[in-house]
Amino acid sequence: MQDNQKLIDIAAHFITPTDIIEVKPLGAGHINDSFKVVNGNDEYVLQRINHSIFKNVDQLQKNIFRVTSHIRKKLEEAGETDIDRKVLTLIPTHDENLYYRDADGNYWRMTLFIKDSKSYDDINPDLAYRAGLAFGDFQRMLSDLPGEPLYETIPNFHNMEYRLESFRDAVKRDRVGRVMEVSDLIKEIEARANDMCRAERLHREGKLPKRINHCDTKVNNILFDYNDQVLCVVDLDTVMPGYVLSDFGDFIRTGANTGAEDDKNLDNVNLDLDIFKAYSEGYLENASDFLTDTEIENLAFGAKLLTYMQTVRFLTDYLDGDTYYKINYGNHNLVRSLAQFKLLLSMEEKFDQMHQMVLDTAAKHKR
Repeated sequence: MQDNQKLIDIAAHFITPTDIIEVKPLGAGHINDSFKVVNGNDEYVLQRINHSIFKNVDQLQKNIFRVTSHIRKKLEEAGETDIDRKVLTLIPTHDENLYYRDADGNYWRMTLFIKDSKSYDDINPDLAYRAGLAFGDFQRMLSDLPGEPLYETIPNFHNMEYRLESFRDAVKRDRVGRVMEVSDLIKEIEARANDMCRAERLHREGKLPKRINHCDTKVNNILFDYNDQVLCVVDLDTVMPGYVLSDFGDFIRTGANTGAEDDKNLDNVNLDLDIFKAYSEGYLENASDFLTDTEIENLAFGAKLLTYMQTVRFLTDYLDGDTYYKINYGNHNLVRSLAQFKLLLSMEEKFDQMHQMVLDTAAKHKR
């Protein structure tokens, strides 16, 4: 925990503190440390950026500034009101920088606090539909961002070929002697490997564009007002170039799983088709117009891809001796791998229905 006076001193690089200023912890983020700053009548969010994950803070902040500025411009052109609640507002330092580096080498940033908002961790079809609207609109507004592509804040984050290369290296190393124990699962992964690298192949063939992705499309990264209307998409650290099917698929992987990501009881783990259908409806209502036929054709595949990718990532970490993901018990990463693989099997079983739902919904919304 940071010393309170030190936090006030850091905040003072962004704002001019009043006589009454409060700084208190905000939320339970897994990556960055967040604090709410109350300065007189104004409220802000102060964050310590996790520099071990986001190696180039300058590029990270420039990405966020470009994205939020473009969305703000789109909202203004559309005649929206209350715009400060509908897009994140970065607060620069007094010398106009997008972040502050303290004497200990920590990086800090500040945004306006979005008042009268809430988020959800649990999902139902209505929220899934609204989340689809939010992420579809987010991608739509950014589909014409001018200038150079955004920086990759985490290189190769959703690159399946790269993830498989790391996985195969882990199998060869067998650093902690676990390969024999999971040989059946390794075979299952390899049996699907060629098909799961489809996105990279289509991109090289010029058939699948890279667009601006959120890359962490969970329902708790959307703020709602008290009437459950979408305010804005938040947690923009991983916004970078990617394939839309990855963003679509990652929401389905997390939101449409009837079990937990690390469920020990695999009978609990299945794909919820009602959630899948509702999210598809919301997403395609806002995204159909800018998506290509190839993107639409591969959206349902994106759900399989991201679930497969997460199976591979958890198993890679298990084989490497649990060096990346935090674990709560010895074989936690194996339990996660098996739960993700069970979800993948459920998706494979229901894939024809998923694919047809996407095609039917897209046809309905194409203008």
